[in-house]
Amino acid sequence: MSAEGALDKPYTHVLLATEDTEFDSGAERVAIDMAAGSKIPLRVVMPLVTNPAYQSLAPMREEKAEEEAAEKMDKLTRIAEAKGVKLAGKVRLGEEPYREIVNEARETDADLLVLRRRGKRSFLANLLLGEMVHTVTGHVDCDVLIVPRAANLWHRGIVLASDGSANSEKATEVAAGLARYYNLPLTVVCALEPGEEGDQVAADHLQRALAMVGSDGIEVSGRIANGGKVGEVILKTAGEIGADLIVVGRRGLNTVERVLVGSTSEWLASHSNCPILIVHAHSIGG
Repeated sequence: MSAEGALDKPYTHVLLATEDTEFDSGAERVAIDMAAGSKIPLRVVMPLVTNPAYQSLAPMREEKAEEEAAEKMDKLTRIAEAKGVKLAGKVRLGEEPYREIVNEARETDADLLVLRRRGKRSFLANLLLGEMVHTVTGHVDCDVLIVPRAANLWHRGIVLASDGSANSEKATEVAAGLARYYNLPLTVVCALEPGEEGDQVAADHLQRALAMVGSDGIEVSGRIANGGKVGEVILKTAGEIGADLIVVGRRGLNTVERVLVGSTSEWLASHSNCPILIVHAHSIGG
């Protein structure tokens, strides 16, 4: 389903972090399609590892790496232009690639950072998944979209994982905006570990989330799910309804919220076949 140009665009300053490897293909595809659908420019940062010792011992190798990065950026620019997207790319050198990504996001006032899920140990060194969520997501001041290699831009439905907290409220606001803009059904899931909270508390959380969404042009439904581990329940729900985007809040102050948006967001990003959007409590006008 196509986005309606008259509606508020969910994101206007999207930053893609990539090394243009096979592992980055999903993140690149989704970021470019988002920009094309919203008719916004796309910024791209490509970090390269470097340090004084490396520069002195292998200056030619570093120069070659920069040339290869520039070629990759040119290729991405051509792909974006073919879809009507203006791409502004930057190659950043640094000892810790994640810092270059975070700095670029801050310097460009990004409201969304798009990252690949996993990959070889080079770009985002040591980042397979846990460190990506905790290090990059923990330092940027914007939302983070983690995209598996084979994923595409969502077009079937959205699942929002909510526990009724302040951080989940922000995630609810963002998920509702996405559902409205892309004209997609939204399913709010209140998923709890067995024995954590009573059914009435879960029902209260769900009702607050549904009330926030309202019914203004959005097909919305809700579920209380407590039949297993939180992440597994969320993925099962997404699979049952055919959703292809999962939205969670970023962090929490209580035990339930930490489970939902800490280890659970990491688990979801590890196991989901669709993109996981981790919403920062202060992003998008918050």
